[in-house]
Amino acid sequence: MTLVYQSTRDAKNTVSASQAILQGLATDGGLFTPISIPAVDLDFSVLKDASYQEVAKLILSAFLDDFTADELDYCINNAYDSKFDTPVIAPVVKLKGQYNLELFRGSTIAFKDMALSILPYLMTTAAKKHGLENEIVILTATSGDTGKAAMAGFADVPGTQIIVFYPRDGVSKVQELQMTTQTGANTHVVAIDGNFDDAQTNVKHMFNDEALRAKLAAKKLQFSSANSMNIGRLVPQIVYYVYAYAQLVKTGEIAAGDKVNFTVPTGNFGNILAAYYAKQIGLPVGKLICASNDNNVLTDFFSTGVYDKNRTFRVTTSPSMDILVSSNLERLIFHLFGNDAAKTAELMEALNTSGQYDIQGADADILSLFAAAFATEEETAAEIKRVYDESDYIEDPHTAVASAVYKQYVEQTGDQTPTVIASTASPYKFPVVAVEAVTGQSGLTDFEALAKLHEISGVALPPAVDGLETAPVRHNTVVAAADMQAEVERYLGV
Repeated sequence: MTLVYQSTRDAKNTVSASQAILQGLATDGGLFTPISIPAVDLDFSVLKDASYQEVAKLILSAFLDDFTADELDYCINNAYDSKFDTPVIAPVVKLKGQYNLELFRGSTIAFKDMALSILPYLMTTAAKKHGLENEIVILTATSGDTGKAAMAGFADVPGTQIIVFYPRDGVSKVQELQMTTQTGANTHVVAIDGNFDDAQTNVKHMFNDEALRAKLAAKKLQFSSANSMNIGRLVPQIVYYVYAYAQLVKTGEIAAGDKVNFTVPTGNFGNILAAYYAKQIGLPVGKLICASNDNNVLTDFFSTGVYDKNRTFRVTTSPSMDILVSSNLERLIFHLFGNDAAKTAELMEALNTSGQYDIQGADADILSLFAAAFATEEETAAEIKRVYDESDYIEDPHTAVASAVYKQYVEQTGDQTPTVIASTASPYKFPVVAVEAVTGQSGLTDFEALAKLHEISGVALPPAVDGLETAPVRHNTVVAAADMQAEVERYLGV
């Protein structure tokens, strides 16, 4: 039987996996979500010796079950290849008191590569499967990393266009240059005067605009998404949690069946939601520790049961987490109320109108899986320094947020369960922050800091940033947040 993906806001809106990937976002504003969990045989006596590609095949076959075995082989083998700087794809590194799962070994040195390397193949395969003649327009808001990883994946892919919006003053200089120097005749990058939430809200609005959809259809165009709102982004992220566990079994750090905690730095809630689905298919997970920066809306949500975005938006040194509206949390809300679309729609409407909602009566068992805390800017910098001093290893600020939150969690609970930190970006994406935290040296430009970071870390400069300073800027459009749709229509000629 084919797995059913349903909109979180309408029980009648159901599709297959390939249809969900093509649409990206449901037309009612909801997110396509599996309403049952597939059976997956997680036999770690076998999986401990499996390649990343083999683990991916196991997970994707279960969740994307209307793709054939040959179609999945094509997608997986083209995604997880020499674009990654290690054949392991996502290595686990043992540090003092924790394990870091390095998810930044792909071509844009951020964890978004793990899913965005495969999404273009899944999407074009799905289009072929459904005889789709329309050109697919990938419309995406980014808080820093999704944009570059999505463009790298979709650049010059036939039958696609990609338009990325990012907050002009809300990403690091390296992140910005990675986007604005992107090649590909089908890529378009636009800075907005506003924050990530403004960009994401307007992108969602365009997806839900029936008049705009009709205009696009008349030109044989249709929107899809590369955000983790797209199930084709989320499902591949389940793979690396299973793979990380298998690596720990292989190296003898744990025995098959032992519980492991995962600490995940999260803003939009997609990465930690993938870990939740990994637990649902049988991965022995103890706690999922949700780590936030000063934009600690998720910390407050898990401690109070109230989601309240009515607060000051803070620009931090971990910009990919500078988010007050966590889109993917909607999927967890859906599950917390027994896959009740009407209840989820009601809560999302409350968020839209009053900026908050209350999850009274939600499933306590699901909630008990999660712990949550946040790290201040000072704690994040101190954590980069501590890990460097203790393990001679430099974390990026997002990973350091997770690392600091994990430290808090252990101090508060005494929980000694082996814990994997999702290490979501290379420090080379945030060289100024990393160097200042380790050396105390301030006032460096990004490119001076890159050289210094190379010197103190001994890690080679990744191709993703090597030469970035002199790469020609190809995209320099800036618009007001309110003019995003006008820019999309202008670019697409509709």
